[in-house]
Amino acid sequence: MGFLLDFLRQKAPKSGKDMPAYYRKALTATAVLLIVYFVASFMLFGLAGGWWEWEPLGAAAVMTLVLWGIKRMGPRLAGLIESFVIEAWCVWCVHSFGWSSSVQQFLIAPLLLSFFNVSEKPPLKLWFWSSLVVLRLVLYAYSTHHAEAHMLGEQAQLLFQVFNTAFLFMVMGCLCVLFSTSMQDTERQLRIDNQELHKEAGTDPLTQLPNRRAMTNAINSHLSRHSGEPFSVAIADIDFFKSVNDTYGHNCGDYTLRTLSAKFREMAEDRYRVCRWGGEEFCFFMPGLNLDEAGALMHDVCTAVKMMPLSFEGAEFSITITIGVAENDFRSSLQAILAEADRKLYMGKNSGRDQVVL
Repeated sequence: MGFLLDFLRQKAPKSGKDMPAYYRKALTATAVLLIVYFVASFMLFGLAGGWWEWEPLGAAAVMTLVLWGIKRMGPRLAGLIESFVIEAWCVWCVHSFGWSSSVQQFLIAPLLLSFFNVSEKPPLKLWFWSSLVVLRLVLYAYSTHHAEAHMLGEQAQLLFQVFNTAFLFMVMGCLCVLFSTSMQDTERQLRIDNQELHKEAGTDPLTQLPNRRAMTNAINSHLSRHSGEPFSVAIADIDFFKSVNDTYGHNCGDYTLRTLSAKFREMAEDRYRVCRWGGEEFCFFMPGLNLDEAGALMHDVCTAVKMMPLSFEGAEFSITITIGVAENDFRSSLQAILAEADRKLYMGKNSGRDQVVL
């Protein structure tokens, strides 16, 4: 019963002229197919049955008006008119040619149109489904107690059954393709949007490096797969970054952070992962490296930064960084190891800067 309760709790948007594109396409395709079907039925009665029935042309005329007015109608009105025409056609055919005409199966079409109409409330959809079931039972009961108005010959009856079955499957196939394609497109777009949101949530907008949360998640994910592997982390901070902002402006500060981030990415070469830890601080994760190996790598990074020329609006300048490095001791938590790297960073800050502290 849970799925039924979930269905009943669904909220339907207000019905109006704005309808989902897939539903407009479904109404249009159904209307076109029904117009062809009704005109073909008129010809079939005349050529195969030997008499002319004008009801099919009347139904085709109504569906033509629906087709013309779909863009001007709300989904409820267009769908109701199509459903009414189909139901009226089923009633007329069962009365005229009996149950064996197989036309009553067309009641599936308004059922699909109703359930895929997002503007209809779930209780109303269930009520409509119940009314279609009742109508089908009533038609069956009527056909068993009343003779058909027109006796079709065996060949004409078989032709009418094949004709109705073929068009029914054409309508059902068209609706299923449109609705399933729409759902697949929607699901695909949701996945893309979720991936973009996930990426944005884990990316620093200024430097396009991962942010602190993304880095922490990535380290924890790596450690869960390689729990016994050595690793080192480092925290780097730009020396006297406030003076860069004060001297050249905050736009220059942003330029410096972006340029430095590009240098970090350029030097990574799968040897480390780097993120913007916050402000002018960066965090490095070096899987598989012990303290000495990580220290040598961070010395290379520190030297490369010092030699990196910076130019902003005609001003030439350079920067240095201070780095604190800590190694996994297989006893401490990741937070404790990062705290140790941060402690060493501030040791370097307090003892002259532009250095790597191990």
